[in-house]
Amino acid sequence: MTLTLPDALAMAYRQNPEIHVAQADIAGARAGVLSSRAYPNPVADYLNGHQYQRLTDAVPGQLQHYGFAQQIDLPNQRSARIAVARLGETSTRFGLDEARLRVRSTVKQAFYEVLRRQSESEVVEENMRLVEDLRRRINVQVDVGEAGRLELTRADAELATARAAVRSAQLRYVTAISTLRAAIGAPMTEDINVKGSLQPRMDLPPLEALQNIAISNYPLLKQADTEVQRARAELKSQKAQRIPQPVIQGYYEHQPDLGFFELGVSVPIPIFNRRQGPIAEAEAAIDRSQAARDYQRLQLITGLETAYGAYEVADEQVRSLESGALRQAEAALTGAEVAYRAGERGIIEVLDAQRVLRSVRLDYLNAQYDRQAALIDLERLRAIEVK
Repeated sequence: MTLTLPDALAMAYRQNPEIHVAQADIAGARAGVLSSRAYPNPVADYLNGHQYQRLTDAVPGQLQHYGFAQQIDLPNQRSARIAVARLGETSTRFGLDEARLRVRSTVKQAFYEVLRRQSESEVVEENMRLVEDLRRRINVQVDVGEAGRLELTRADAELATARAAVRSAQLRYVTAISTLRAAIGAPMTEDINVKGSLQPRMDLPPLEALQNIAISNYPLLKQADTEVQRARAELKSQKAQRIPQPVIQGYYEHQPDLGFFELGVSVPIPIFNRRQGPIAEAEAAIDRSQAARDYQRLQLITGLETAYGAYEVADEQVRSLESGALRQAEAALTGAEVAYRAGERGIIEVLDAQRVLRSVRLDYLNAQYDRQAALIDLERLRAIEVK
């Protein structure tokens, strides 16, 4: 299966359990709003019995009792209860946005890690081919007596090292594929072949501008603000519940010789329990949610500064390697090979030049990936938009 980045993201959005959990949370919060809008059910009761005659003037017969009670849902309590539930639903929606960002970031990191390991394998495999070709040439020179066997021994050792590097790179590639498969929920029986490239460099706005954008857009910060509002609404709801809820009651009783009807109201008297505990808990929840919001804001700013700095360092390293070290290492290897064929240099100089070129290419690849990873972090923090 050939997989592009949009394909991987689409699969993750459909199949990732973290998004399913967040969607279930929204469904539960929506049900909570529905529950908060429900009115108390009326209560009806019926009693049936028999009256016995114990006095001469008493009338024996059947007794029937009908009762009805309805609790009054006070408007201030109802509105406060609904407000808490609606803010809870809003909070879960921000939670879904954050889950999507996390999944997007995870998939992108895994996808580009596969590309990185693919390129790494290509670099070490090309290096191994160069060493194999050099070893064959040295072997011919040894056979005809133009080179000593010590040079062939050195070439064999370098070839063994190159093959070990190829095996290690292949193992890292397999691990990266497994990580990507887990992130997108791909079947274990299906092979994955990723197709894509690292993002080109971007000219980032100033850090302060990115901070303002992130503070305005980051879902976790919006969720933290909503949780503060929800805690305040919960305090208002708890205070509203100090007002007793009256219950309207009506009774009709039928006796053998008479019947009567009663209508009245019952009101709990808040003497022993005035909801001091729930109100104090709601006040503490406000303090806790405000502290959590401040901590989330601090984490956002810190993460943004870290990602911004990482991008600048990686970008500078990429440009430095492109403009200097990479070209110099390629030229050094070419010069060493030419000098070796002319008999002016030994095998050691060629092998050293090959090792330097391989190291520089891997450094260049890693710097490109680090720059891409920093961009992904900036996107996750909602500071920039990356396609």
